[in-house]
Amino acid sequence: MTNGHETSQSARRTELAAFLRTQRARLRPADVGLPEDLEPGLRRTPGLRREEVAQLSGVGVTWYTWLEQGRNISASEQVIDALARALLLDPDQRRHLRSLAGLVTTSGETHVDDVLPRLQRLVDAAAPNIASIYDVHLDFLVWNTPYTRIRHDPARLPDDRRNLLWMMFTDVENRARMVHWESAARAVLGQFRTAVGRRPDDPRFVMLVAELANASPKFREWWAEYPIRDFRPATIKIDHPQIGRLDLEMFQLHPVEHPDLLMVLQVPASQDDLQRVTSLLGRP
Repeated sequence: MTNGHETSQSARRTELAAFLRTQRARLRPADVGLPEDLEPGLRRTPGLRREEVAQLSGVGVTWYTWLEQGRNISASEQVIDALARALLLDPDQRRHLRSLAGLVTTSGETHVDDVLPRLQRLVDAAAPNIASIYDVHLDFLVWNTPYTRIRHDPARLPDDRRNLLWMMFTDVENRARMVHWESAARAVLGQFRTAVGRRPDDPRFVMLVAELANASPKFREWWAEYPIRDFRPATIKIDHPQIGRLDLEMFQLHPVEHPDLLMVLQVPASQDDLQRVTSLLGRP
């Protein structure tokens, strides 16, 4: 009897085999720099032959044949990447191949300057909900007017400190507005610690940790505890000086085309909360 894991692995190998066969069939020898057949029409199947793919990628014909047959064999990262090059796969197809082969897939880091106007339109369209978008370091990229009116204005921070952790641990006004600051700060720190763990030698992370530890005793104390926490749905309470107590429901989303970016939505939890936010936004 096979268990669920074995069934899943078998299905993945079947899908990998189908994907390789399809990609091989779409290519002609000239596409990959090989000479055309001297006698056209002799190929029994369209596209490249298995031995040609094996030759181009530097692997054995038998091993590649087994891969296309869905056999239970493993492939190294180097071999899978060589197959991707041999089959002229585009970035989306390369990620799919790596996923089918059981390898970790990574998306390139977003070049933020290219997408800032689009991201700004997104957070502006989210109003009257409070919206902001962060990069992998939790640096602020864009935010909307409700964010500045209800929470704080990131533009007041120096460029190198325009970061969610700096706001949570060093902004006195923000801390005063948060009814349960400690639980919220610990939750954000847990997510930040997880992000740092993925890229411990990243210069931006190294600088943030060092400077925050120097600036905030609480950050320094809690950081030493090695907190790890993924996002969990929560409702935070804000004590706003102009409109009083607000309940805001937290949401986190990753844009599909930019999975390294994080969008945070803070949605008024009741109709009364929404009305008070709307009334504040209507004031000069």
